[in-house]
Amino acid sequence: MKRLLIVICLLVVANVMMAKEYELSSPNGRISLKVNVDENCTYSVFLGDQQIIMASPIALELDNGEVWGKDARVRKAKVTSHSQELTPVVQRKYAKIQDDYNQLTLSFKGYSLEFRAYDEGAAYRWVSALKGEYKVKSEQASFVFPADHTTWFPEEESMFSHQEREYLKVNLSAIGSDRFCSTGMLVDCGNGVKTYISESDLMDYPGMFLKGDDQNQNALVGKFAGVVLEEKQLNDRNVKPTKYADYIAQCNGPRSFPWRALLITENDEALVQSELIYKLAPELKIQNTEWIKPGKVAWDWWNANNIYGVDFESGVNNDTYKYYIDFASKNKLEYVILDEGWYHLENIMDVVDEIDIQELVDYGKERNVGVILWVVWKALDDQLEKALDQFEAWGVKGIKIDFMQRDDQWMVNFYEKIARECAERELLVDYHGAYKPAGLERAYPNVITYEGVKGMENAKWSSLPDPEHNVTLPFTRMVAGAMDYTPGAMINTTKKNFREVFTQPMSSGTRCHQLAMYVVFESPLQMLCDNPSNYYREPECMKFLSVVPSVWDDTKVLQGKVGDYVAIARRSGDTWYIGAMTDWDARDLSLDLDFLGDGNYSMSVWKDGVNADKHAADFAQENQDVNSASKINIKMAPGGGWAAIIEKK
Repeated sequence: MKRLLIVICLLVVANVMMAKEYELSSPNGRISLKVNVDENCTYSVFLGDQQIIMASPIALELDNGEVWGKDARVRKAKVTSHSQELTPVVQRKYAKIQDDYNQLTLSFKGYSLEFRAYDEGAAYRWVSALKGEYKVKSEQASFVFPADHTTWFPEEESMFSHQEREYLKVNLSAIGSDRFCSTGMLVDCGNGVKTYISESDLMDYPGMFLKGDDQNQNALVGKFAGVVLEEKQLNDRNVKPTKYADYIAQCNGPRSFPWRALLITENDEALVQSELIYKLAPELKIQNTEWIKPGKVAWDWWNANNIYGVDFESGVNNDTYKYYIDFASKNKLEYVILDEGWYHLENIMDVVDEIDIQELVDYGKERNVGVILWVVWKALDDQLEKALDQFEAWGVKGIKIDFMQRDDQWMVNFYEKIARECAERELLVDYHGAYKPAGLERAYPNVITYEGVKGMENAKWSSLPDPEHNVTLPFTRMVAGAMDYTPGAMINTTKKNFREVFTQPMSSGTRCHQLAMYVVFESPLQMLCDNPSNYYREPECMKFLSVVPSVWDDTKVLQGKVGDYVAIARRSGDTWYIGAMTDWDARDLSLDLDFLGDGNYSMSVWKDGVNADKHAADFAQENQDVNSASKINIKMAPGGGWAAIIEKK
């Protein structure tokens, strides 16, 4: 009996000695983490004295039964500090990004855990030191909140998804394990504090969804697609997984896994200004980047090639696309897109008789306009090298690749394969039918934009997007990175008058709501979605659309509230641009121009007209002198907007 008691005491002592708590703070101390290693590994996150994330268990289970983070013994703990200035190849919010963080690395047998504390948030990831082949059976990623918070929940019905969702206001307790959403998603922690959850460095691994937890109604847990074992091609564009493995990733040798990222802000404006996802992304993987050129694009599909006032039949033909190229050239747009219809869908190498790609590329080159080709991912993959070599030979500038609608491990690797193969041929990539940005664009900056957003195309068949959705996106989807929303509608309606018209679509909200999107919405490849014939009828609006950049040197979020309104100032060179948007409520905002430098400036304004509440296309223009001491008052109609260009005198 005495021996048994001694053994029990020794086991208790051993367990106590094994249990460890580690702490990590951000450079300015704003964010702190506590990591506990015991029977389970948990982490907690604090904003000052406020606990944002309660002790949340994390683990990684391998197919051999080993569970990282369970009954683990830390071999070494190390804290390091990092500070560097990043220069994105393709600018986003800023020409330079300051990257400062402290890192805690916990080393175990065969793997390690890395935690980072930034002044704007926190992140963690698993790192494997294993050699040879192994499988990840599951990952436990959890985010336990201290109360039943409200979320903006981009609910999904299936993991076979374009991830073009509406952000539903849902309490954590109403989610449960049967409901799930794509990431990133936003949680309202009360008192103005918001927490945004997403991921970065998503490479060779499935993307993370989030579902509720039946064991804890205040928790969110990760959900991952298994490795696809079987799939069924339903038509030219939909290849649906029909059988998944009971593991989520196949691995070979040492590697890191994706970062689980938490952006924590005390005001909504800071969500828009963050570059946390980019900072966590993998470093540049290509050498020559000088050829990568952002810009604006004349787009054909949304307006159904429905040009008018011409002496030829409009449609998918060279005359129509020369008209688009001429329009782009006159308005200094860098690109045009040939969307669906230029090739026979069953064979990407079989161009329709009405199109001569080489002639269009040459015609565009003479006018400083590049050609981008839309492709279905499966048709491209079936003849990948042959097709990309042909695109390069034609002199095409990039591809818009569509309908992937998956983020299992194979498809995530396909994204990187396309980025790599296109970079070798100096081709840009625009991912449609896609998941959100998760770091690939830093490694391969020819990946210039993503869809993964319920954008303007939906107006052809849906009442969304509407102004409330539009002023939710900067604080949700756009936090992850560039989004190809495709703005620019010239037929604008009030909420009451909106109709779904597939071949002559319209937008809900005002004309200036659309113009402001070019400042508010980030996309280095920014579309002009409407009909060039309509744009020719709107020379006052083209004065703005012709000059507004698609990348920025600096960004200042002047005011904002998720789902209600946003006002952003962005600088390109010495010129500032302001875009403001509201939901279906008319709104007045007072904006300080204290971000301007010394001296006097001239401000050109596009604002909702006095009758924009009845006729949404009504707008007015004005000019005024301003300086850094100026305070301007702007008035927006329901669903309205406001845009300005500020140039130094």
